[in-house]
Amino acid sequence: MGPGIVILFSLFGVLNGQGGKQISIDECCKDGRVRGIDNQDCTAIPLISESTTCRIVQEQCCAAVLEDNICTSGINMAKEQGVCDTQFTGSTCETKTAKMCCDCCLLGRAAREHGLTCDHSLSLGYQCGLVSRACCDDGAPDVETSNSLVSDKDNETLTEKENPLPNNMCSSGLAKCAQECVGNSTCACFKGYKLKPDGKNCEDINECLLGASNCRGGEHCINTVGSFRCQREVSCGTGYELTDSNNCKDIDECESGTHNCSPDFECQNTQGSFRCLPKNQCGDGYIQDAMGSCIDINECLAQTEPCRPGQLCMNTMGSFTCQRNSINCGRGYHLNDGGNRCVDIDECKGPDGACAGHGCINLVGSFRCECKAGFIFNSISRVCEDINECRHYPGRLCAHKCENVLGSYKCSCTQGFKLASDGRNCDDLNECESSPCSQECANVYGSYQCYCRRGYQLSDIDGINCEDIDECALPTGGHICSYRCNNTPGSFYCTCPASGYTLAPNGRSCQDVDECVTGTHTCSVTESCFNVQGGFRCLSFECPTNYRQAGEIRARVERSDTIRCVKSCQPNDIGCVLDPVHSISHTVISLPTFREFTKPEEIVFLRTMSPAHSSPQLSSDIVFDILEGNVQNSFDIVKRQEHGMIVGVVRQVKPLIGSLNMVLKLAMNYVTSGVVSHRNIVNVHIFVSEFWF
Repeated sequence: MGPGIVILFSLFGVLNGQGGKQISIDECCKDGRVRGIDNQDCTAIPLISESTTCRIVQEQCCAAVLEDNICTSGINMAKEQGVCDTQFTGSTCETKTAKMCCDCCLLGRAAREHGLTCDHSLSLGYQCGLVSRACCDDGAPDVETSNSLVSDKDNETLTEKENPLPNNMCSSGLAKCAQECVGNSTCACFKGYKLKPDGKNCEDINECLLGASNCRGGEHCINTVGSFRCQREVSCGTGYELTDSNNCKDIDECESGTHNCSPDFECQNTQGSFRCLPKNQCGDGYIQDAMGSCIDINECLAQTEPCRPGQLCMNTMGSFTCQRNSINCGRGYHLNDGGNRCVDIDECKGPDGACAGHGCINLVGSFRCECKAGFIFNSISRVCEDINECRHYPGRLCAHKCENVLGSYKCSCTQGFKLASDGRNCDDLNECESSPCSQECANVYGSYQCYCRRGYQLSDIDGINCEDIDECALPTGGHICSYRCNNTPGSFYCTCPASGYTLAPNGRSCQDVDECVTGTHTCSVTESCFNVQGGFRCLSFECPTNYRQAGEIRARVERSDTIRCVKSCQPNDIGCVLDPVHSISHTVISLPTFREFTKPEEIVFLRTMSPAHSSPQLSSDIVFDILEGNVQNSFDIVKRQEHGMIVGVVRQVKPLIGSLNMVLKLAMNYVTSGVVSHRNIVNVHIFVSEFWF
């Protein structure tokens, strides 16, 4: 690896990076080796330059580190255990490389044990030959050169010093030694090199492969030309640098000029990275790509049916045109196989046909359904629809109430009546026959009435006994009805607010009307209906750019529903990939105005998939935070454990007087080693009712 990199330095020198910044081959290789040490995928590492040469150097230097590590494990296995077959039985490239290095090391050690020369003439392949010679020379006296390991600084000093004074052929220059000439035409090498079999040229000694480096624990050996260096195994990761105090500090790529934003973009520094923000905006019909260039939008692909039926869409720069097709078949026809004439479509083909179980009759260019009793054919939608007899014949089918059922109808009576034998009319029920009243009972049509003597009024408890009591004037009168009590002679009745509520079956409580269920809301088809206490809200949740909605759009949103947008980056959108926000969720709740607020009310649970007791080596945690919308600091978040998992509980700690609408923006920050690795945003839409019920 060493000599090859030196050649690249001499050939290319520096490369042009984004924004005109000069990036050297050394920087490209250094970045690749760091990512190799971190065991990243060398074929998918982030590029630091647009140069093809820099990309090749990054990938190859990264692969060299991984290959050295794999080969080293094989050499160590050969040295420690002296056998390879039982350790490497897999079929992956890594296993094959490790086994090759292990076998070749055993071959070199066998040559040394049998007193054979280490520079054998076997055609083993370049890497196998290097490993075999290295293991053969390891521990054997080296008469060709000094194998003392030196640091980069010492080696640099040796390479700059003058050669020993030559004599004989050395003085005449006939020896042609690559590095040093010793004695009578005898060639030698500097420290960190060994003499090749030709006796003149020198090759680098890979101290890391020999396991002869002096790197300490926690350091990784990296071979260099003529020497080696030790590098920390624990790095700060991309976008950070290690300070003298062994802390990770964010690198301001914008200030240091190491960003890759093009001239049309403006650099903005972020923690561990940076963003490229476009300076210019594109006009209609164009969209800005990741490089800041304006590219044409193909409206024919991006839009759904941009042209009218029978027309062909043709894309143009910044717009599109519509051209009429030569042959346009009308409804109920389609082009024949030859594409030269329109033929009738038989809609009645298939097991169910086009009429969903009803009789189907094919017509030229159309069809007709013979519907069953209780259904009628809709010529516009072409389906058999149920006949709502109660709506078509109001007051003529049932005496009191008519309820439509699929294909028919049924009659029922209001309170105080019973259905007659004909199933349509209602007969009055004489309730007074059972003596329901304590004083006087009068049967009325459909009901009965209890009367009291003068000076009495009907009890509000059972409606039978007569008492001289004004129900609403009692000290507890304010609690008889949820909203308002209205006294009447002999009784009372409760009322509810004019809209949004209905009186419950008990006649006292006010029951919220779920407009989303009854269909009395005014939400459009693109909006979701959410029922709140005393009304409803039409909600529309759209995911921001670079996010897509997970799951289907619901026409009705329940309190337990969560609309979730997950990050979906465009290809090569580095800013999107580096954005720590992974998901944006919406949840909706309806709260009453608490009549008596004595302790915090738990309203939302933020459940995570993180265990409560994580491994100490991970140093991970979850931090919950309220970013926006905390009116009068009425809410807080507490973290606790439930079933061994971390849960964030959003509590209302102060009373709120409705009606009031707010959006509480929450953040779930996933912190690793003191740094936010990613976060999830939860928007809680809170609707506080005007009333306590």
